[in-house]
Amino acid sequence: MLLRICTLITALSCVSGVTVVTQKPPALTVNQGGTVTMDCNLGTVTNSAARWYKQVPGGVPQFVLNYYHGWSSPTYGTGFSSSRFTSNHQSKSDYRLIINTVEVGDSAVYYCNTWDGSANEHVSQLFTP
Repeated sequence: MLLRICTLITALSCVSGVTVVTQKPPALTVNQGGTVTMDCNLGTVTNSAARWYKQVPGGVPQFVLNYYHGWSSPTYGTGFSSSRFTSNHQSKSDYRLIINTVEVGDSAVYYCNTWDGSANEHVSQLFTP
């Protein structure tokens, strides 16, 4: 079964207008059982963790994982584990969510979120089916 995960690239910026979190690619198609990756750039925030959330239509956001480039592994939300969900980083501001052995239930909106200490607020971006 083919699963399609799309992204809505609408960057949300903080009040100062400096920090912009962006995610890519714009569309993902993966076979059930395959692997999918979603990238998140934290913009000017380089000393903060990337937090990932999943939200199914009509549901509340679920915390998937939190990962910081200085950590050896992510921390996980309830119901999510390293056997299928993980993260890595390419730089201090570029993070990747990886979902292995994709299931139909993985189709959802995925939010990348970070804390901008200079603006004293959270900044987010989302992927949506």
